[in-house]
Amino acid sequence: MRSLTFLLACLLAGTAAAQTAAPSVTVAATRDPVDKSYRKMLAGMDIFARHHALAPQATLRFQLLPRLPSTQLDGISLRVAGDTVSLPVPVAADHSFTLERNAQAAKEDAALIASRKTSTLTWRAQVRSPNVPEGTRRLGDLRLECLVGVEAGLLSNNAQIFAWLGELFTSPDRVCNSPEGNYLFFAERPVFAITLRDGNRSATLPLRALYAGGTQTPATLPYCDCQVLLDRSYYAPIWDRGWSDDTLLTFDDMDSPPGPADTALADDYRTADQMRARLGPAQTISFDSGYQIWRYTYPPARNGEQPAEFTILFGPDGVARKARLREPMPTSESQP
Repeated sequence: MRSLTFLLACLLAGTAAAQTAAPSVTVAATRDPVDKSYRKMLAGMDIFARHHALAPQATLRFQLLPRLPSTQLDGISLRVAGDTVSLPVPVAADHSFTLERNAQAAKEDAALIASRKTSTLTWRAQVRSPNVPEGTRRLGDLRLECLVGVEAGLLSNNAQIFAWLGELFTSPDRVCNSPEGNYLFFAERPVFAITLRDGNRSATLPLRALYAGGTQTPATLPYCDCQVLLDRSYYAPIWDRGWSDDTLLTFDDMDSPPGPADTALADDYRTADQMRARLGPAQTISFDSGYQIWRYTYPPARNGEQPAEFTILFGPDGVARKARLREPMPTSESQP
């Protein structure tokens, strides 16, 4: 942190000096910082090949996702554009695509350009192993998605200075192999709970692993890839090698009925007003859909453990749709 503070101080000092310097210079226009570098996309394809053992039978595609409520992805077109090269990139119905290797485009440091404003898009790697049950994701696939996504420079941020710092200090190993890496994944639908299953072992992800950690505010949300996908965003424990690559993540959607793992609510706990009157104020996460997640915590059974969580999903009408008691998620160190 001290090094980062020093670097920022130097950066700001340099900016001040430049403002007082006598002669002015004209700098050529640079590429939109959210356009994707063709070279970096190829580097992502290379890291996929090097780490293919994480998902030996998987294939790699890239995918476009919306970043703003107004984003329209249907009919979008992509092209690789260099000084002399312009290559169309076919986009599938699910807004995914693959890239062909072109030596001239790489030599010219071409950009991958969309027919929409780049600030309205979020980009991700898409790694899928065959025979994975519908409604689940395989952890090894997600590990490989993270490596490819970071190497390919797919993470977007509108704050250019922080995007520059992120590129300076992050790497696939640092992001994908650390609990602090915080690489966001997106579920197919708004998610209420995610359960890990690895052989006979299972655990439910804590709330801090959902909704970009539950810490986004109206001021910070525009700088998150999850800007309109907050209710679909989650962190997976890709760094925790106590969970094998074959671990499956099962998704409980917001719009699905209560399941066996959910907690039945008494009639006098059904509405937000009733819940608040009986349990007091809760940590609240609100979504554009009108849904809300409420979270209550309870002291851990043993020192060093995370607290247990009681989470409730309320609909736009203020009536509870379902609830779940989440016990502390065990780490690999706590396994026998």
